[in-house]
Amino acid sequence: MATRMWGGLLLAAALLGGGMIGAMALVGPENFDPPMPGLDTETGLRSILGILGITAFVPAAAGTLAVTSEYRHRTAAVTFLFAPRRGRVLAAKLATYAVVGLAYGLILASTAAVALFTVAAARGVSLGLPAATVLALLARIAVAMVVYLLIGVGMGALIRNQVAALSVVIGYLYLGEPVLMMIPGVNTLYPVLPGGATAALIDFTYLADAMSEQLGSGAVQLLPPAAGALLLTAYALTASAIAVIAPMRRDIT
Repeated sequence: MATRMWGGLLLAAALLGGGMIGAMALVGPENFDPPMPGLDTETGLRSILGILGITAFVPAAAGTLAVTSEYRHRTAAVTFLFAPRRGRVLAAKLATYAVVGLAYGLILASTAAVALFTVAAARGVSLGLPAATVLALLARIAVAMVVYLLIGVGMGALIRNQVAALSVVIGYLYLGEPVLMMIPGVNTLYPVLPGGATAALIDFTYLADAMSEQLGSGAVQLLPPAAGALLLTAYALTASAIAVIAPMRRDIT
């Protein structure tokens, strides 16, 4: 069952990366409703690539599901019975989750790159950024996906109840942060939230700018990319600590 779930996750990465980016590049962002700058502009290209960051709830949900399934099906109890040193077991599991998260991110980024360059060449469109810059942005997105999977793992270990944990993780990432961005005053917190840190890392300002324009408020100032990377690292370390410490202090059964 776990193997099928991870296989499905990696398939989702290919579909979201290659499929979504390929479709958007084929249609052309200038033909969206409302229209966006084209792929031949830096703004348009960054916006299209940045949309991949919005799909981070997928690896986050997978990490949550993986951990809570162990409690739901009691497999964690069996594991700790045969390997009573919980710290080592939990650290090994965490490393495995990180590898899966990286695999997800790399597949997402690589299929997106192939789709983007292929469609742009077929349409005869000169991309608004050098190829090296595009690949660097996609690499940052790949790393961010590792962080979100670990955040899901941490929340799963903390909450344990599968339905509740998934509701919190998906609800927050898919609805919570966008709603917070709509509340004057509260939206100033967005830059230090996971979504804001990700937007800073990949220099994706389209969502924040569009929200500010709709509300008629001042633009949200994101952190510098380096600060966004450090903040995401802090979130990953915090989630990893929760994933190891929480089960150590509880009765698994």
